[in-house]
Amino acid sequence: MAEVKIAAEIAASVWQIQARPGDTLAEGDTVLLLESMKMEIPVTAPRAGRLAAILVAEGEAVEEGQTVALLEA
Repeated sequence: MAEVKIAAEIAASVWQIQARPGDTLAEGDTVLLLESMKMEIPVTAPRAGRLAAILVAEGEAVEEGQTVALLEA
């Protein structure tokens, strides 16, 4: 089964993780929320699948393009 990388679209802080490894997600489901300049930016599943791993922790700073989670599609 192929893994799909889920990446942060901007440099920000991980504010809240909303999905857990093992969860089944639909395309567009929110995996986690980033916070930048008092704005919440959702990071969503690009396709349906099972969440394989979360690679960041709440409060962690992430860079644009950094892989934050893996999805088994």
